Amino acid sequence: MIKLQQRNVKIFCVALALVFIGSVVALGLSQLGAGSASAASSSVGVVDYRRVMVSHPDFAAANSEMQKAGQEAQMRFEANSANKSDEEKAKLMQEAQMELQKKEQTLLTGIQGKVDEAVKQTAEAKGLSVVLAKEAVVYGGQDITDDVIKKLK
Repeated sequence: MIKLQQRNVKIFCVALALVFIGSVVALGLSQLGAGSASAASSSVGVVDYRRVMVSHPDFAAANSEMQKAGQEAQMRFEANSANKSDEEKAKLMQEAQMELQKKEQTLLTGIQGKVDEAVKQTAEAKGLSVVLAKEAVVYGGQDITDDVIKKLK
C-alpha cells in the first residue's frame, strides 16, 4: 500500500509538472501574439518637434522679430564698443547675447505652449499614452507630426 501511494505521488507530480509546463508554454504563446498586436497598434507616438515649431503660423513672425532684434543688438554693440577695451567689448557682447536669448525665449514660449497643447490633444484623440521626440526614437512609435501641424493651422 505504501508502494501504491508512492506511485500515485509520482504520477501526480508528473501530471502537475506537465500542467505547469503547458501553462508556461501557453502564456508564452499568448504574450508573443499580444506583443505583435501591440506593436501594430502602439500606444507610443513620436513627433518631429522642430518641424512642428517651424510650421506654426506664429513662427515666421517670431523669426523675423528675432532677426530684427539681432540687427538692432549688433548696431548697439558697434556704437557702444567704439574706443573700448577688449574686456569691455566682451562684456557688451555677452550682455547683447543674453538680451537676445531672453527675447527668443519670450517669443517661443507662447508658440511652444500651443504646440504642446496640440500634441496633447492629438495624442488623446489617437489613444496614445506617451509621445516622444522623434529624434530620440530609433524604431517604432506612431508618427503624429502631420496631425499636430494640421491641428495648429
